[in-house]
Amino acid sequence: MILKPSGEYVATSTEFACSIYKQALGLMFRKNIPEDYALIFVMNKSKKVSLHMLFVAFAIDVLFLDENKRIVKICRLRPWTGLCSSGTRVKYIIETNKGKAKKAGLRVGDILTFRNEC
Repeated sequence: MILKPSGEYVATSTEFACSIYKQALGLMFRKNIPEDYALIFVMNKSKKVSLHMLFVAFAIDVLFLDENKRIVKICRLRPWTGLCSSGTRVKYIIETNKGKAKKAGLRVGDILTFRNEC
């Protein structure tokens, strides 16, 4: 589960991408994801990263977080052709449904709470 600073839920169903394989696979080949779902990538160490949407057939929101779980960037990626770079070093990446960041009222600087299951 992912919580906002206020304690409100952002996502209740989470999956962790801990291995290089799971991180490379991401959301590829899925038809959709549930409304309350988030895929959380946990990097071994903070680093700059780029994401692509090859083989992802639906739009998503992406949250880039530093080692303190503070949001440093938010992107919306289009199906198949979307690209986004963190621009700075990040420790966590959260992929969720398109519009989730706005609906949850998330902003750069917010600190999220979740238990690292890697």
